Amino acid sequence: MPSMHDLATWEPLLRLLLQDNAERLAAPGGFVTGQIGRGSWSVPLRRPGTRPGRAAQVADMQAEFDAVRRVQRALADAGADGASFMVETPEAGKARLHLFDAGPAVESGFSGAYLGALVLVEGSVAEPWRRLPDPVRGAMPAPSADAALLERTLRERLPDAVGATEEEIAETEDRLGIALPDELKALYRVTRSRWEDYGDDHEAVIRVVKAVGCELFALEEVYVADNASRPAPWKFAAMDAVETPPDAAVQGLVGSPGWIVFGDTGGGDRIAVDLTPGPGGHLGQVIVMSHEENCGADLIADSVTDMVLDRRPEEGHAAGRETRPPAVAWVNARSIPSVVAAAHPGLEALSIGVWEEAPVSLEPVIGLPRLRTLKAYPGTLADPLEIAQLTGLEFLELGPEEWRVLLDAGAVPRSLSAAAIEVHGDRNPLPIVALGNELLSLWDRPLITRTILEGDLGSVA
Repeated sequence: MPSMHDLATWEPLLRLLLQDNAERLAAPGGFVTGQIGRGSWSVPLRRPGTRPGRAAQVADMQAEFDAVRRVQRALADAGADGASFMVETPEAGKARLHLFDAGPAVESGFSGAYLGALVLVEGSVAEPWRRLPDPVRGAMPAPSADAALLERTLRERLPDAVGATEEEIAETEDRLGIALPDELKALYRVTRSRWEDYGDDHEAVIRVVKAVGCELFALEEVYVADNASRPAPWKFAAMDAVETPPDAAVQGLVGSPGWIVFGDTGGGDRIAVDLTPGPGGHLGQVIVMSHEENCGADLIADSVTDMVLDRRPEEGHAAGRETRPPAVAWVNARSIPSVVAAAHPGLEALSIGVWEEAPVSLEPVIGLPRLRTLKAYPGTLADPLEIAQLTGLEFLELGPEEWRVLLDAGAVPRSLSAAAIEVHGDRNPLPIVALGNELLSLWDRPLITRTILEGDLGSVA
């Protein structure tokens, strides 16, 4: 099998790309881009239409599948997760392939060969991922928490279940580095929820779900949902904020050393016992963390006993009432109407999106004590050099032209931990990669490398 940097590896895919993009590649400066990962790919090829009454067949796209799999095998051999590329045709029948290796300082991109966030400080994460729970003095279990009642109820519902031993529970506590609350111990004394315990009883899992109220994890799968367990790319994480209203039952955290995950909703949302509740919550309450959100969780029940007995919190108890302006502001043609309207002392993240008016000034947010993120759609800033006055920024996303202004003026904020280049339209990625390397070099970070493979396809074996 040829290697990743052998043109023969790419030859079948290049032929398809040249065939389906002939007019585009023949235009002055023409190019196409794409990405191939071990389990997915995005390449600009035309898919054949399907006939009415007939679903798409693998055979319809067999040439594409075979060409991509050839590259994927080379990726696996090289121990690489994926490859981004650009193709151009300097002469008829010839192809020039640019392979990009983003290296350890760049997060995965989201479109073709364009870049994800540049991680300027090794190991850095957005501010919400550095937050720990606020202590809530006097937090107590809910009056409904009753480990004995919980255990009796579950034994009645699951008389044949295999429970965990005290030794197995102690091993789990040692692994997690935290003592399991009494209700969770009681639950697992009734059933340790291992597949091998069910044997040929295929209905057992359904009975456990109905008895407990969720898809119960095996005891050895229980884990602590700390911040690291809920990762997110910088481009998204920088626009999150931890907000906990004064009467909230649940703290609006990314994760917590006191969130012990023991189940799932069946749709990917994790269910946990909460040992670090919000000001209006109870110690040992049950919460759910959405897989579609990076921060926060919602209250399911005041105790595990309540969850098993299907007793839900009182209406409105789960959600805190927040009267302060939001810590994250989206200024655009359909949301907050101006930077002035978004500005307040608690503002942490500001996004300036598609804008139908004149470019805006950042003067209203200069000096705000908590502002750490700025994202500005290309062309929306009246004076990009105002960014130099935002001394607390840890993440900055700008268009290439705005970054060029800052670089030429030596005004890139040194407070940054990560940055991103916002690219819109069909732009050649080579200047974008070069711009990214300029930013990485300011922090002495590993640069993006490029390998060029070129040849006459007619001569490739």
